[in-house]
Amino acid sequence: MEKAKGLTVAKAILVNPTEAPMPSFTDVGPSAAATHRHRPPVDHTAAMSIFPGAHDFNIDSFNVHSFENSRKKGWEKLLENVASNAFHDSNARFDAPKCDADTRVEVTKELTDWIQDREAPQRLLCMTGAAGAGKSALQQTIAEQCSDSNTLGSAFFFSAGDPTRNNLSYIVPTIACQLGLHNPALRDAIGQAIDDNPLIFKKRLVTQMDTLIVAPFQRVCASGGLNSSTFPHAILIDGLDECSGEDNRPEWAIRTALDNDPEGYLYQLAYHIKLSDMYNATGDIRRYLWNRLRGIGSRSRDRRARSPLWPTKEDIERLVAAASGQFVYAATVVKYVSERRGSPVDRLRAIIDWTPEGRQQTRPLELLDMLYRNILSTAKELYEAVDTNRGRDFLLLVRAHQMNSDHRIGGALKSTRSFDEIISLEEAGHQVLFSDLHSLLFVRQAADMIGVWEEMYFYHLSFSEFLDSEFRAQHLFVSETRVHQYVDDLHEHELADIAKFYLDQWKEEYKEYGFTEKE
Repeated sequence: MEKAKGLTVAKAILVNPTEAPMPSFTDVGPSAAATHRHRPPVDHTAAMSIFPGAHDFNIDSFNVHSFENSRKKGWEKLLENVASNAFHDSNARFDAPKCDADTRVEVTKELTDWIQDREAPQRLLCMTGAAGAGKSALQQTIAEQCSDSNTLGSAFFFSAGDPTRNNLSYIVPTIACQLGLHNPALRDAIGQAIDDNPLIFKKRLVTQMDTLIVAPFQRVCASGGLNSSTFPHAILIDGLDECSGEDNRPEWAIRTALDNDPEGYLYQLAYHIKLSDMYNATGDIRRYLWNRLRGIGSRSRDRRARSPLWPTKEDIERLVAAASGQFVYAATVVKYVSERRGSPVDRLRAIIDWTPEGRQQTRPLELLDMLYRNILSTAKELYEAVDTNRGRDFLLLVRAHQMNSDHRIGGALKSTRSFDEIISLEEAGHQVLFSDLHSLLFVRQAADMIGVWEEMYFYHLSFSEFLDSEFRAQHLFVSETRVHQYVDDLHEHELADIAKFYLDQWKEEYKEYGFTEKE
């Protein structure tokens, strides 16, 4: 699902690959294991007897090619190129986040309704939202539901910290493997395709897709070995923005293709769910915090935590307000409070009383801050790697835009485009500046009696607080003093340029009257 998180493609895409030219991956057949159990035993000796009963003749040379062995070797080769950690039920993801039973009910229903509707015109679903909006938890929940209902064809969960799933090298083989496990004939066809083309894993993704998935599927369907109406039809991909390296990050191309603008040639072909715009998660976050914190309290040795008065309604409402509709904040709070090294009452109070200005001894939001630091660091590297951006201070420019949006810069401008000029960015330079920060902020149009302009907004209140705090931002921190000095210096240069312009103009006019500078 996500992705074009946004695109934060964003971060995930739920794909129903029945759109032409892709064959229809619909329904679930018997599992490979179940099919194998019903097969009669094979007499391999008899199968290899070419001339039964023949005798008294010699064959000087004889080559036998076993197609069955070829298919097996090809399948074994495929398994060597599979990222099993990316499966929805892999041991590497044993603690994967998922939705609580009574949360995200509406969006979960919309997702499952789309999956179950085999006549839906869109075969691609793109779910987008801010970082921490709960996309991966929704993806995991949907994957488990599809698995239980025998509609899950395959799932791939990217992760920045895992070398087998932080790039695109393994995605097609992994999807092909999971699809092949649903049908022995498809598995054999995939294995044969690999034996025919053993270097397929070095080819482009589109070639891999055609060779390992599309062609085998079409061939098996045509031969009657697979019923497309009873084959698992949901393919889930989560976290494209977890890929490392610019060459392995396709979310920008996907987001551009799916955008609702002239360049978005796939927009009409996709079903769009925009979590941050379409679903208000405040109620779900409130229920989540109540349920989780009460559960922690009931298991605590601290009598204060076991009291029915803990947490207070005021505590919950302050946390809900701080979450800004994003589940990542609530999940971070719960994880911090649940640590057994201290009282949950005291740990919750540490979060509620935390202020950016205070001298803190603890880091209650460290997991959240790690997320922000990772996103900001990656965006910085990508921005500064572009030739035209070299020499520009990415962090300083982002901080300046943040302070302008908070009206902390003298003569602050509502228009993001106008502020670009103030800080010496080219026209619409903020679009390039923010291109890898769409999971944390967005720019939208605003209007009044005077006109229309673009303004910058943060999805997370806590991200703005993060930028304000050296304690939290650490090496990514830029002080307000430095921003003010930067803007003031630019103003001075601009005034000097204006003064020079008018002085030069005055000199030209002076000469027209026959005067010289000396006179």
